[in-house]
Amino acid sequence: MNKRGFFQSGHTPTLFSAFLYFDISFMVWVLLGPLAVIISEDFQLNAAQAANLVALPTLGGSILRLVLGTLSDMIGPKKTGQIGMIVTFIPLLYGWLFVNSLTELYIIALLLGVAGASFAAALPLASQWYPPQYQGLAMGIAGAGNSGTVFTTLFANRIAQYFGDWSVVFGLAMIPVMLTFIAYSLLAKDKPNRPTPKKRSDYRNVLKERDTWIFCFFYSVTFGGFVGLSTYLTIFFNNQYGLDPVKAGDFAAICVVAGSFFRPVGGWLADKLGGIRMLIFLFSVVCVMLTFMSTLPSLTLATVLLFVVMMCLGMGNGSVFQLVPQRFSKEIGIVTGIVGAAGGIGGFILPKILGNLKLLTGSFSAGFFILSGIAFLAVMLISIVQVQWKKTWISEGGKAKVES
Repeated sequence: MNKRGFFQSGHTPTLFSAFLYFDISFMVWVLLGPLAVIISEDFQLNAAQAANLVALPTLGGSILRLVLGTLSDMIGPKKTGQIGMIVTFIPLLYGWLFVNSLTELYIIALLLGVAGASFAAALPLASQWYPPQYQGLAMGIAGAGNSGTVFTTLFANRIAQYFGDWSVVFGLAMIPVMLTFIAYSLLAKDKPNRPTPKKRSDYRNVLKERDTWIFCFFYSVTFGGFVGLSTYLTIFFNNQYGLDPVKAGDFAAICVVAGSFFRPVGGWLADKLGGIRMLIFLFSVVCVMLTFMSTLPSLTLATVLLFVVMMCLGMGNGSVFQLVPQRFSKEIGIVTGIVGAAGGIGGFILPKILGNLKLLTGSFSAGFFILSGIAFLAVMLISIVQVQWKKTWISEGGKAKVES
């Protein structure tokens, strides 16, 4: 890759701002994931209730992402991101000072979705500055902000135990959000001559396209799988292997690191090898690893397997968004919002599968086996559709054909 060409082709301060905004927002979005272990003890939650608690922020992110996506079209990604960060203070402040019941926790969980909706501003903000040949890397760098999950899994339970109060974590989280808001406001810049705001008919037209729904499914597997596991792994390591909240968070962080920092690698490799080849390979590996996970192996082997799964899912995120701009170059803002929302739905469903089947069967085995089946379905689907894709809008090597 021509690094000089990449940096000259776009706007580096904006790319960094998109990454930073995404990173801190992701940290806030998954806050309840590791804390759920401690909160479960305080509120005596069963497996299904704990799964609801960690899944609801993802659902909220999916819903609010469409709202922020519309705002991004109307007023620009930069202003939309600023609004998103301001609104993020509401659930953080409420969680810090006022929450007293499980119902209130559920409401806070949904409202935390505004942090997850940051995709709708961060990704278009970065994407609009870069040409098609650098989309995979640019989106991978901006999307690597999901590394904020690592900070949450490593430090949330440590802070809660140090202060003896998990609500303090919500209060302290407002500090990096404020600092990010300042940096973002100073550095980020909307691209001049942005695309004109889209109409409702534009959304309807995109939703009529079969490929839109195919990308939604793929991203619900890659990103949804990453987010879902990120929020649930602390609970899994705690329940399955009896680790205390801090150690469970540490083991979860090991796995989350893989998915976070390999996203840019996935985008870069997709630029070089083609997004189709990458996704077929990655989905296949995820299918095999999750099948092994369904046997509930030893802690060491489970950590290795989940590390590989998260690495592949992270790389898959970059690979999906290497393909999306090629297929929908003129509707990238709309499709990014729709596909991103679908990814959030996947992240909502995954904890529900693991948590509810754990409550029903007393084991995580069935849940992991079902997840491996979903990955297998993704392999079959992309193997089928790639034949038509290569004939219509993508070349054999994975590069976009010249459009008239």
